[in-house]
Amino acid sequence: MIERIETGTRMSKIVKHNGVAYLCGQVGAGDSVSEQTEDCLSRIEALLAQAGSSPERILQAIVWLADMADFAEMNAVWDGWVPAGHAPARACGEARLARADLKVEIIITAACD
Repeated sequence: MIERIETGTRMSKIVKHNGVAYLCGQVGAGDSVSEQTEDCLSRIEALLAQAGSSPERILQAIVWLADMADFAEMNAVWDGWVPAGHAPARACGEARLARADLKVEIIITAACD
């Protein structure tokens, strides 16, 4: 069974199937990559809770940065957020994001109830 949560015309915020939750890409508010990453991770935590999951259950993360020069700054926030011993498989690349003011977008796949 496929469960779609907060579904609109274009996308669902969460899709669950066979014990896995797929979150739509999350961005955050703020002027710096640190602020945007912190807000983005807060939004991810809320969606994970809604999906019956948590940061400890993340399987994979895909991080898009508008500028790879922000890699270290984003990682400083990420490394403080990921629970010790629960680092997911992760990729990070540079991409043009949906709006010029966005600096980071994160896509999460996690195990769920």
